[in-house]
Amino acid sequence: MAENLNDIIISALEDTKAKDLVTLDVRELSDVMDTLIIASGTSTRHVRSLAENAIEEAKKRDIRPMGVEGMDAPEWVLVDFGDTVLHVMMPATRELYDLEKLWSMKPSDREA
Repeated sequence: MAENLNDIIISALEDTKAKDLVTLDVRELSDVMDTLIIASGTSTRHVRSLAENAIEEAKKRDIRPMGVEGMDAPEWVLVDFGDTVLHVMMPATRELYDLEKLWSMKPSDREA
């Protein structure tokens, strides 16, 4: 594949003016995914638009999401691309769940 999936998603989010875009490498913390991409939208319509654009740009390259959750009430839309999971959230929802902090913590039972 000429383009990396993460680059496709990030470009799609930037094209639709995502706010506070963060990419986290979670390979050491998860067996089910490698990367989390988190972005904020300015309204529920913007959150939906960000997620839809990322899905559409990936589909143009024959990459289809495994699942999409939250499009009906887009305070938080999750798009599962397998190795990469995209979270697009309203700022208040993002602050409440603080995924960046959650996914940067090492569980106490893991070795350093």
